[in-house]
Amino acid sequence: MDIEITAKTVFTIPILGGIPVTQTVVNMWIVMAILISAAIIIRLTLKWEIVPHGLQNAVEALWDMISSFIKQNLGDKAGPFIPYLTTVALFLAVANMLGILGLRPPTSDIMLTATLAIMTMIMIIFGSIKYKGVGGWLHSIAEPIAIMVPFNIMDYFIRPLSLAARLFGNVLASMIIMDLVFSFIPIGVPPILSLYFDLFDGLIQTVIFLFLSMIYLREALE
Repeated sequence: MDIEITAKTVFTIPILGGIPVTQTVVNMWIVMAILISAAIIIRLTLKWEIVPHGLQNAVEALWDMISSFIKQNLGDKAGPFIPYLTTVALFLAVANMLGILGLRPPTSDIMLTATLAIMTMIMIIFGSIKYKGVGGWLHSIAEPIAIMVPFNIMDYFIRPLSLAARLFGNVLASMIIMDLVFSFIPIGVPPILSLYFDLFDGLIQTVIFLFLSMIYLREALE
């Protein structure tokens, strides 16, 4: 097996003593390039029609599906959070499926999944303050009784850890399984399993991350 827990350094930027650029960063740039290119193409082909056709119809259907999923879970408070959650969902979907191109998914790096988890918790805290006010948010930390304060504070560390480790562990496990299968059966089976792990399982992990984020956010807003 040639799978490594930490991503390899692709090149080093010769400033400030050398800044290493890993596979995770390079592949994240590829994901960003795919999403930005898709956004530009969609914007250039966008037409203000009553009944959209072709690519625009598919994009609007995707947007309706994701935004409806978020609204169903967050209710009338979903509006301010839809842009962030949709962006994270699209990023994770593409990143998790990068293995189809023979590249290492950036989500197999705990540093990236931890960053996404921390960003999500920051959004949750600011969302709670937005709807409850600073006083209301501080009061919620002492709910249902004051003795729960230490445990509620621990939640702000445990939840992002859970989000990060769950996504990282599943994506890395898929890579390890694929490498094992390829070592024993290099022809026939790997492409089929790749469709499952890189496509189907990648989308499942995206939905799980999004769903857990919304559960934590809904609890904070209630």
